[in-house]
Amino acid sequence: MTKTRTTLTIDEEVLRAVKVRAARTGKGESEVIEEAVRKDLGLDLLDRLWSRNDMAEDEAMELAVEAQQAARKNAGH
Repeated sequence: MTKTRTTLTIDEEVLRAVKVRAARTGKGESEVIEEAVRKDLGLDLLDRLWSRNDMAEDEAMELAVEAQQAARKNAGH
C-alpha cells in the first residue's frame, strides 16, 4: 500500500490521546491515526471481508457487472 505524507491540524487533547495509545501499543502515531480513520470510514471492515474472500476474480467480476446492470435498471424506474 502506498503511503502519502500529509499535514493535519488536530486538537491537542486528541494528539495527546494518540501519543498515549501509540506508547501503550508500541505503534507509531501515524499508524494509530490511520487505524482510527480506517475504522471510522468502515475501511477496516472492507479489508477483513476482502481478506476472507475466496471467490475467483472472474466470478467476482461477473457478480459486479450483474449488480451494476441491476442498479442501472432500477435507477431508470
